Amino acid sequence: MKKQSVFSRLTNPKYIMVYATIGIFLIIYAFGAFLYGDKGFITVRTFVNLFIDNAYFGISAVGMTMVLITGGIDLSVGAVASLTGMFIAYGTTVLGLHPLTCIFAALVMGVSLGLLMGWVIHYLKVPAFITTLTGMFFARGVCSLISRESIDIRHEFIDSLASWKIYLMKYVDGNWVRIKPIAFINFNVILFVVMIIVGTFILQKTRFGRNIYAIGGNEQSASLMGLPVGRTKILVYGFNGLCSVLAGISYALYVKSGWNLSLQGGELEVITCAVIGGTLLTGGVGYMIGTLFGVLLKSVIPALITFNGNLLSWWGKIATGLLLLLFICIQRFVVTSSKFRKA
Repeated sequence: MKKQSVFSRLTNPKYIMVYATIGIFLIIYAFGAFLYGDKGFITVRTFVNLFIDNAYFGISAVGMTMVLITGGIDLSVGAVASLTGMFIAYGTTVLGLHPLTCIFAALVMGVSLGLLMGWVIHYLKVPAFITTLTGMFFARGVCSLISRESIDIRHEFIDSLASWKIYLMKYVDGNWVRIKPIAFINFNVILFVVMIIVGTFILQKTRFGRNIYAIGGNEQSASLMGLPVGRTKILVYGFNGLCSVLAGISYALYVKSGWNLSLQGGELEVITCAVIGGTLLTGGVGYMIGTLFGVLLKSVIPALITFNGNLLSWWGKIATGLLLLLFICIQRFVVTSSKFRKA
């Protein structure tokens, strides 16, 4: 079999969406720098805030990317993240438990629910849309059973973790001083970046990751090749459940409260991040670097609206919808190009 050249691999149609995501992000960011550069848009603080304000969506998008690559979908991620926040809030504030105990319980719940949904999807042949919609209703229902009111999280461990920061520094006249305006990264940002790295390693460097791509490309062929299709799909949904719980922890640290209606519609935001990042809805194609820039691209639009000061926040939803439509069109182009190259 003839080995592809570097140029041929780089120009493969499946990379076009990632290139488009990065390119459009740079164009929009440059546009914001041109309009609002004198107002602080190009400062390190503004750029880091893109990560801080959207870390929980990004963490969940890591797991969603893997699910979409297999050709599936998971509508329960926002509800599981909300339930995680309720576990932490009710457990610490009402029951007086240590937050780590609540987090452990949430991890068991989220991963178990993910594994169960993966098992139902594969072995009972229930469509992923229906299975995960049931999971979403279950998680939302449990949230409401715990409490219908917002519960503040009051515990020194959560306070210290939420306020933990690493200030960004620069070297001036032989001394390290804080960047002005002050910029920092917190626990949520580090968790987001770590999950992107973990997701990249799994997809690109492990047999499990290769199985994920194979199943998304053609599940029947993967099964005929002897690949562990059932086990892989179940583990993918289990990993996505883990990412949902971690996203819930991140969100709980961000707002320091739990609410049964929090992150409603969050599953659509997460799917949007993955799709804008270049993950094919039909499966088989997707990269974590694309998901990372998908999160940044989705978050830079509200930043532009904030700096403008005269536009309603709903313009961000409209712009995100248009971006999603654009990337779905690009996906169709990629699928058509791939078929043409194979022919």
